[in-house]
Amino acid sequence: MKMFLGEYNSIVENVAADLNEKKIVSRIWQKDHTVWKDDPEEISNRLGWLDCIEVTKKSFDEINSFVEEIRGEGFTNALLMGMGGSSLAPEVFRLTLGISDDYLDLSVLDSTHPEQILEFSKKLNPEKTLYIVSTKSGGTIETISFMKYFYTETVKKLGRENAGKHFIAITDTGSGLEAMAKELNFNKIFLNDPNIGGRFSALSLFGIVPTALIGVDIEKLLSEAEKIVEESKIVDVRKNNSSMLGVIMGALANRGIDKFTFLISPQLKFMGAWLEQLIAESTGKDGNGILPVDLEPDLTIDEYSNDRVFIYIKLNDDSTFKKKITELKKSAFPVIEIELEKIYNLGGEFLRWEFATAVAGYVMGVQPFDQPNVESAKVAARKMMEQFAESGSLQSIEPALVDSEIKVYGDIKSTNLKDALEEFLSSCKKGKSYIALQAYLKPEEETWNALQEFRTNILSKYKVATTLGFGPRFLHSTGQLHKGDGGNGLFIQFIDEPLDDVPIPKTAGEKKSSISFGTLIKAQALGDRQALIDSGRKVMRIDVGTSIPDNITKLVNFI
Repeated sequence: MKMFLGEYNSIVENVAADLNEKKIVSRIWQKDHTVWKDDPEEISNRLGWLDCIEVTKKSFDEINSFVEEIRGEGFTNALLMGMGGSSLAPEVFRLTLGISDDYLDLSVLDSTHPEQILEFSKKLNPEKTLYIVSTKSGGTIETISFMKYFYTETVKKLGRENAGKHFIAITDTGSGLEAMAKELNFNKIFLNDPNIGGRFSALSLFGIVPTALIGVDIEKLLSEAEKIVEESKIVDVRKNNSSMLGVIMGALANRGIDKFTFLISPQLKFMGAWLEQLIAESTGKDGNGILPVDLEPDLTIDEYSNDRVFIYIKLNDDSTFKKKITELKKSAFPVIEIELEKIYNLGGEFLRWEFATAVAGYVMGVQPFDQPNVESAKVAARKMMEQFAESGSLQSIEPALVDSEIKVYGDIKSTNLKDALEEFLSSCKKGKSYIALQAYLKPEEETWNALQEFRTNILSKYKVATTLGFGPRFLHSTGQLHKGDGGNGLFIQFIDEPLDDVPIPKTAGEKKSSISFGTLIKAQALGDRQALIDSGRKVMRIDVGTSIPDNITKLVNFI
C-alpha cells in the first residue's frame, strides 16, 4: 500500500502513535469491546469476522461435497435471494472471478421491483435452478418475500414434493428462516457463525457457499486472505497496512475530508458496491460518517472539492487510472494506492477493509458494528404496509409540480422542472455536501446510464460528491449513513409506475396474497423518504412514470 498524504501526513502520524500507545491492534484481535465502547452490546457478539477464515475452512468438506452433489443433479443456475451483507460479496466474486466450466451461473436478486422479479421468473427454469435464500436474521422482509414467491412458482411447475430440493438456506442458528427451511424440506441449511455481522460476513458461509457453487477455488481464495490476517496482526500500526488504512480513513474524516472516492481497475470495479456498504453502514452514525463514492463519472481535477480522498485499487498490470492519479497527486489530493498481484488477492482485500473499517471506527469515535438508523426506514415502511392492509391503499402525497408524465414531490415553490431542480440543488455546499440519487426503479443498464448522465451534470455544475444506488438495495448499505451522518446530504428519490405487478404469497407454496411487490417497493420508498425527513434531511421525490430512461434524460437537460 502506498500513501500520498501531503499536508495531512503529520496528522495521520499522530493518530498512528495514539493507536500504538493504546495497543489498539492487539486489543482488537483479543476482541476487546472497550476499543469502541464500554458497553459490549452489539460488539462482543459481532467480532467473529476476526477468525471467520479459520471457522469457514472447517466447513470446506461439507461445502465441496454439496457443490459436487448439486452439479451431479444437473443444476445449471443459482439465484441468490438476499440483501446487503448476504448478497454483495457473492455478487462481487461472481462478477470478478467468473464461472468455471460446468458450475452454476449465479444471479443475485436484491430488488423488490416487480418487473425485476418477473424477469428472473421468466429467465430461470426452476427444474435447473438452485434458489439460495440468504439472511442472517432469517426475517428480512425482502428475502423472505422472494423466497415465498419463487417457492410457490416452483411448486406450481414441479410439485410440492419436488420444490424443496431446489432451495437452500444460509442463516444463523435459531432464525426464522431455519425453521421455515426445515418445514419446507429445503435441500440444505448452512448455519453461519452468529457472531458475525452481515457486512463483515464476506469470508463466512454467506460469501463462500455461493462462491463455491460458481467454481471458485475457495481454498486458494481464503489462503490469500490468511496472508492479510497475519499482516493485520502486526502490532506496530506503521508497519501494518490494514491498520494504517483505517488510521487514514478516520483521521481524514475527522478533518472533514470524508468523501472517499474509488478509482478501481475495470476487472475489480464490482468490489466498490461491497466497500460502499461496509464503510457507509459502519461509520455513518452519531453525526459522523465516511461517504464512499463509487462509480462516479470522470471529472477534471478542478471540478473536485477539497473534501475528497482518492482510493486507487488496481491489478499490477493495469494502468487505467495511472494518469489521473498522477494529476491528483500534483493537485495535492490525498491518495491511497493498493495493488493486487493477482485476482485471487481479492479475498484478502475483504479482510483488509474489514479490519481498516474497525480501526477507522475507533479513530472516529463510532461503534462500527451496529446500524441504529437502518431500522427507522423499516419501521416507517411497516407503518405504510399496515395502512395498506387496513385501507387497501398507501399514503397519498400531492405532487408540488406536474410536467406531462413527470411528477415532483417536496417542498418546492417553482412551477417548472428546471427551476425546481435548481431550487432544490442550490442549497448544496461545495466541499461539504453530497447528492444521493436513490433509484427505486428496476435495475437495468439503460436506466443506470441515464441516471449517470444526470449525475454527471450535477457534478459539473455543483462540484459536490454524488452517489447512485438502486432501492431497496441501498437501504441495507448507504441508508444508514444517509440518516446517521452529519446531515450534509441532499436526496433525490426516483420512483416509477410499473407496468406489471407480482403478488407476494402469504405462505410459501400457497396462492393467497395480501400484498404485491409493487406495493412493497412503494412502501419502502415512502418509508425511506419519511425516515430522511424525520432525520432533518432534504428530499426531492420524482415520479418518472413509465417511460423511465426518456424521462430521466428529459431531467438531465434541466441541470
